[in-house]
Amino acid sequence: MGIEYASVIAVPRSEVFAWHARPGALTRLAPPWQPVSPRTESDSLSDGQAVLGLPGGLCWVARHDPREYDPPRRFVDAVTVDGLGSLPAGLLPWRHTHDFEVVDETHTRVIDRVDAPVPAGVLRPMFAYRHRQLTDDLAAHARALQAGFAAETVAVTGASGMVGSALAAFLTTGGHRVVRLVRHAPRRANERQWDTADPAPDLLDGVDAVVHLAGASIAGRFTESHKRAIADSRIGPTRRLAEVAARAAVPVFVSASAIGYYGADRGDETLTEQSTRGDGFLADVVDGWEAATDPAAESGVRVVRVRTGIVQSPRGGTLRLLRPLFTAGLGGRVGDGRQWLSWIEIDDLVDVYHRALWDTGLSSAVNAVAPQPVRNAEYTKILAEVLHRPALLPVPGFGPALLLGREGNRELAAASQRVVPARLAQAGHRFREPDLDPALRHLLGRSAG
Repeated sequence: MGIEYASVIAVPRSEVFAWHARPGALTRLAPPWQPVSPRTESDSLSDGQAVLGLPGGLCWVARHDPREYDPPRRFVDAVTVDGLGSLPAGLLPWRHTHDFEVVDETHTRVIDRVDAPVPAGVLRPMFAYRHRQLTDDLAAHARALQAGFAAETVAVTGASGMVGSALAAFLTTGGHRVVRLVRHAPRRANERQWDTADPAPDLLDGVDAVVHLAGASIAGRFTESHKRAIADSRIGPTRRLAEVAARAAVPVFVSASAIGYYGADRGDETLTEQSTRGDGFLADVVDGWEAATDPAAESGVRVVRVRTGIVQSPRGGTLRLLRPLFTAGLGGRVGDGRQWLSWIEIDDLVDVYHRALWDTGLSSAVNAVAPQPVRNAEYTKILAEVLHRPALLPVPGFGPALLLGREGNRELAAASQRVVPARLAQAGHRFREPDLDPALRHLLGRSAG
């Protein structure tokens, strides 16, 4: 029982080991399809402990064994499950040995050995995911390092959200310092309080770059109050933060934006960053949102506006909603299924934000979408195949309208935007998952490993 899983990574052993020792490693390696959430990370691989939250209030606690700590060759953790009440201790024995072997000066063999009463077939998807994440993350950091991006201090708003938490963990494992701009009083050394109505003049002191992700969710019925919250949480706070960045002469200001800029329905038109803006509420909001970054751009700050497509992650967004429906065999296309869906895998989106920080050739609008948009009917077909379920129950067009209202349905559920990442293609950007089928398999633990 248990598993031994190994792969060779084109990075020196010292750096592979250091990556595991930095904050964020647990978050980057936790499979997104599993019902677990990192709560605390270990302060030390020698004798610390990391905690994952499990369903039912249980905690997966990995305690590092100081007797087996041998950097950069090995560290070991033993797992217990806290909160089991009267169940006998040792019911779920789990010992995980992390070995790192030198292949040559630039290659490392990473070996995970787990001794546990769990079949290897059950564990293999998790370790295939972990090794893929490690390989791709280290490769992304190596590309940035070649461009001179090393040990930067990055201020991030919205760092607790789906995208922000992934980006913050990615940056810290790469050796960067993340300063979280939060609304509440700071609770940790890496937090600064951000008053969105009147940010402190010294908010960005000592910061090399800003990534601005905060904003109210657009999901929901488009009532006047909801629409006001969407706009008010973006336009005003962005302008005031951009003004602070301008006064602080922060070199880079990267702001979230959205492909809603292009309007709800542009038919089969291929949309690039040079395309005109569309019509509708979201197009108006995005136009104002992007214009709010002008104070930074006008002062000489390099501003990148990341027009994000439909983010794919089991931890949030549409995939989180659709996965249980399709797993139950209740999934299907929306309406006639011909509407275009411009999507992006969560880690590819992280890479776009990362590139925006270090690639001095990027500025203004950048479409953060995969190179291959798909129609809704194709999306549902692929998702069903990945989950080994039928997709036989089409959702009638009036269904989403009952939940979202006429305007919300047009702007969200029925939206059709065929967007391509022209600026990224011009920059020679490498996508981890340019095609939908392997992207969903990676995110849902259905890849061959």
